[in-house]
Amino acid sequence: MDLDILQKDLLVQIADLHDVPVGAYNIRANGMAAGRQSTENVEIISKLDKPGIDIIIKADTKNETVHIPVVISATGHAEIVYNDFFIGENSDVTIVAGCGIHNCGDQESKHDGIHTFHVGKNSKVKYVEKHYGEGDGNGKNVMNPTTIVNIAENGYLEMDTVQIKGIDSTNRVTKAKLEKGATLVVTEKIMTHGNQSATTDFDVALDGEGSSAHVVSRSVAKDSSKQLFLSNINGNNECSGHTECDAIVMDNANVSAIPKIMANHPDASLIHEAAIGKIAGEQLIKLMTLGLTEKEAEEQIINGFLK
Repeated sequence: MDLDILQKDLLVQIADLHDVPVGAYNIRANGMAAGRQSTENVEIISKLDKPGIDIIIKADTKNETVHIPVVISATGHAEIVYNDFFIGENSDVTIVAGCGIHNCGDQESKHDGIHTFHVGKNSKVKYVEKHYGEGDGNGKNVMNPTTIVNIAENGYLEMDTVQIKGIDSTNRVTKAKLEKGATLVVTEKIMTHGNQSATTDFDVALDGEGSSAHVVSRSVAKDSSKQLFLSNINGNNECSGHTECDAIVMDNANVSAIPKIMANHPDASLIHEAAIGKIAGEQLIKLMTLGLTEKEAEEQIINGFLK
């Protein structure tokens, strides 16, 4: 991989990569390819009409991991990338994505990623995405991930997304369509501080008989940051859906949660939950009696909440 020290450090933060990964991978640095490898079962090819790649996973592929992280270390760099995943039938794979930005200048650095998943029949996919920002300048770090999900009959997609540091502005959009017996499980964790802002927008269509979705967002808002959680689950057949937002508000932060469920079929079973509040005083007191300072106690509670 052709990466400098800063970029290698970012890879550790977003993908826990300390060296060249085993298996298929595509690493992008400041808008350029920094390394790529396909395997017998996973082919990665560049798009010809726009920036991005196609990841083609053969049917019956089992226990393989694909890494596609992005790192940006140049202030003022802005990009939009289109990645499409074609997962063949009866596969079981893990895909590790994510983006890290180190911005030490006074210009905005920005990454917009549009990821489209085509999950084949009876396939199981785990998708891990972590966003991370840092820098000692005045420039902003901006990330706007869009995830489009199409899950075929009896397919399964688990999304584990994390953004806990250094992103000044983000608009996170997820749109999903599920066929018969398909399942979507989403776990999102976000922390904002300073004047940061974060918007999450889920739109799930449970079209197939026996389809199901479980969407959970946990977040912490500190200082004067703002968060908005939007969730819309449409039950268009016999199905089950659950959306949940749990948030901790601190200092002068602001969190809004607008969950929505719509049953368009008499056998659609849908639930939404939202809970927003501050850290309970008795929790702080209990930890402080064990020798922790108030700040240390807050950190322990937040780490446990986002774990």
